[in-house]
Amino acid sequence: GAGFVITTIYFAKMTTDWFADFEIATAMGLLVMTWPLGIAAGQIVHTWLAQNSHWTTAFTVASSYCVLGAVAVFVAYRSPAGKTSAHTAEQTMNLTKTAGIVKRGFSRTELLLIVVASVSWALFNAGYVVFLSFTPGWLVENGYTTLQAASTVSSASWIMMISIVAGGVVADRTGRPAMVLYFCLLVAVLSLLALHWTDLALPACVLFGLIGAAPAGIIMALASEAIEPQNRALGMGVFFTLYFLFVAPAPVVAGWLVDHSGSAWFAVVFAATLFAATALAYSAFQFTRRTVGV
Repeated sequence: GAGFVITTIYFAKMTTDWFADFEIATAMGLLVMTWPLGIAAGQIVHTWLAQNSHWTTAFTVASSYCVLGAVAVFVAYRSPAGKTSAHTAEQTMNLTKTAGIVKRGFSRTELLLIVVASVSWALFNAGYVVFLSFTPGWLVENGYTTLQAASTVSSASWIMMISIVAGGVVADRTGRPAMVLYFCLLVAVLSLLALHWTDLALPACVLFGLIGAAPAGIIMALASEAIEPQNRALGMGVFFTLYFLFVAPAPVVAGWLVDHSGSAWFAVVFAATLFAATALAYSAFQFTRRTVGV
């Protein structure tokens, strides 16, 4: 868990260092896409391994991915020339000293923006986590086998590998990220509610993955808009601290709903609600930016 948190923070910072001045939504889309890739593979492969070998085999295989990823970063990654955190910070500090102003740490504006951006990202991911965790249970309640339910839900994660990147590209090329986001989140809510009719589960999950999950890169890019380059490492730390504080309770709330209702359907409705709330949080970020004049 600690390793996941630390690498998540610095992968986000590395991507921002490279692409903050370019197509940041596309770049963040590519970064975020790797999460559903692993989840989709795990839902099928790890379930199969647990059923046909032993549950510890799934953990051993998953751990090997982490080792290979660490080796790849160690061997292949390099900081962007002229855009490393230290270099950027030194340049900024020299400029502010020349102007007679020395800026240290976050400004109140940055802190406010990073908090709102984090809430938007957290709500989006909380909805996705609840969808992944409880939709299979709803399908099993309605006659699916465990493997059939996992495979149906994983279809969304497989498609997200393409749609998240495509969503970032469309947002960057059109210059209308808000419009793209609101449309996609509307589709996300409607496709999750369509799961009430379990005969439509596969097309609903496909639609959710194809369109509903597409704005992930757009939301993630908010962090780069909220903080100055010299504050990126600390800013990402704040961003993901709040993110985990919001995401962690979501499955607990969903589980409580299932326990007290007797059906996983109410957890699916909760996931749809979280996606609707994501749109509100994104609107709050844009309103805050306009209010503070950023």
